[in-house]
Amino acid sequence: MSNELYVPKGATADAYYALDIDPKRAGWTYSSLRIVELEAGGTHTFTTGDSEWIVLPLQGGCTVREGDAVFQLLGRESVFASVSDFAYVPRDAQAQITSGAGGRFALAGAKCERRLPARYGPAPEVPVEERGSGNCARRVRNFASAGAFACDKLIAVEVITPGGNWSSYPPHKHDEDRPGEESELEEIYYFEIDGPNGLGYQRVFPSREGGADVLAEVRTGDAVLVPDGWHGPSIAQPGHDMYYLNVMAGPGRTREWRICFHPDHTEGYR
Repeated sequence: MSNELYVPKGATADAYYALDIDPKRAGWTYSSLRIVELEAGGTHTFTTGDSEWIVLPLQGGCTVREGDAVFQLLGRESVFASVSDFAYVPRDAQAQITSGAGGRFALAGAKCERRLPARYGPAPEVPVEERGSGNCARRVRNFASAGAFACDKLIAVEVITPGGNWSSYPPHKHDEDRPGEESELEEIYYFEIDGPNGLGYQRVFPSREGGADVLAEVRTGDAVLVPDGWHGPSIAQPGHDMYYLNVMAGPGRTREWRICFHPDHTEGYR
């Protein structure tokens, strides 16, 4: 099983980011994710380049500036506490994040073509979906899903899986362009686990000869890359809720999330 798809906490850290996954690091074309940690009064400035970005508070609040646009993000106490407001920053720009009290912030990015305007995403407008049932129940926060918030290529959602439950189940894939049935999307899973010493498990297995194959034990700050293949389940340790941020993008002309469920695991679980 490939260790390259499992990115443990700190493996890509540098002077600016606690996690830095760009297309070159991932070996693909579109999807990126960075985690920036700011001390009280801290500031981080970045150039967006050929990608669009969403600044999403994971813990704490911040101010995001891009040109004349200024967005005050209230943020949240933690990813388990609530949804958060967020800011969209376009390609070919320079942005600045400042946090008076400090905090941790995700930068979800996607290489794109169109330059859309900078915008604010209010927390009360984030659609929240209760998906699955029983020990497959989970809560999905569709803050930048294809139908909830306009981007050129980027799709991003958050999932809360209660302790002891499975999510990303049934296993599914989105690695082929089949109009109306399946869209081709690269995907990043970023994890946080509630409580000390909590852990989870993430499975990715091949949909084709030589395809992605990994079984990872994940903890807070870890990530898993899904360039192709069936992915799921995501399993939360009993007593420890699991959070993951999904960042997706692909070459499709239309921005949509269309998936194919594994035929051996679908009955009664959608």
